[in-house]
Amino acid sequence: MKKDFISIADYSREELEEIFELTKELKTKTKRGEEHHLCKGKTMAMIFAKPSARTRISFETGMYQLGGYALYLSPNDIGIGKREAVKDIARVVSRYNDIIMARLFDHAHILEMAEYASVPVINGLTDYNHPCQIMADIFTVLEKRGHLKDLKVTYIGDGNNVANSWVNLASKLPMQLVICSPSGFEPDDETLSRAREAGVSQIEIVHDPIEAVKDADVVYTDVWASMGQEAEAEKRRKVFMPYQVNARLMSHARKDALVMHCLPAHRGEEITDDVIDGPQSIVFDEAENRMHVQKAIIAKLLCNA
Repeated sequence: MKKDFISIADYSREELEEIFELTKELKTKTKRGEEHHLCKGKTMAMIFAKPSARTRISFETGMYQLGGYALYLSPNDIGIGKREAVKDIARVVSRYNDIIMARLFDHAHILEMAEYASVPVINGLTDYNHPCQIMADIFTVLEKRGHLKDLKVTYIGDGNNVANSWVNLASKLPMQLVICSPSGFEPDDETLSRAREAGVSQIEIVHDPIEAVKDADVVYTDVWASMGQEAEAEKRRKVFMPYQVNARLMSHARKDALVMHCLPAHRGEEITDDVIDGPQSIVFDEAENRMHVQKAIIAKLLCNA
């Protein structure tokens, strides 16, 4: 297993499948109330430049269930790249803790942290990618379908960090991935090029939502304006409204298509209440699975599980 978990693209298909196997085992033990203190006595520093409820709760609770302790460091505690150099923070925090999870804005900062930290670093999110989220997402799809064969995933919305991570996943696990965004809001070009060169999946960029969801097994969406883009929110609302995931759009997907959203959701914008709360939604299953997948990643990196 590699030292850090920064991007899905860094891992082989076999390594990703090992994580899923351990996730399944740990989730089963959690549900049964069985102790699984694989990381007893270990400590995790959680560095947040971007606040998040799910990321903090899932990592902190998960580390406790593994028998360890998680220390929350808010934006006021550590000013990444402002009050102190990233490499200095990485070196110091490594002296106190066994593993670091960081949720940051600038992707260059997580790369620098991993370079200078002497302990494993987990990417809890950057503006470029969100690997733990997509690992939880695809595990949830596997859990619900029982397999990942002949999988068509349609992502509708902004070509943001979540979309980039879906593209990275498609470079490792075979699927048909369709990204449907307004013109000018597509995922990162370099990431797309690398994934296509890998030749593992069929990756399409389209602009028509109805065309995009045809025969889709999974319809996935995210907010139209991410944290830090609040000033663009109104403008983006107008551009993205035709890309709303609603009952009308879902009628063009498979009848058993799964609906996913990484949360938090802006209900009535990128997704409607009847869809996110409807029978096809597995949104809250994927939210729960963040914790189980992250526990597996921690255990692999820190405890040689």
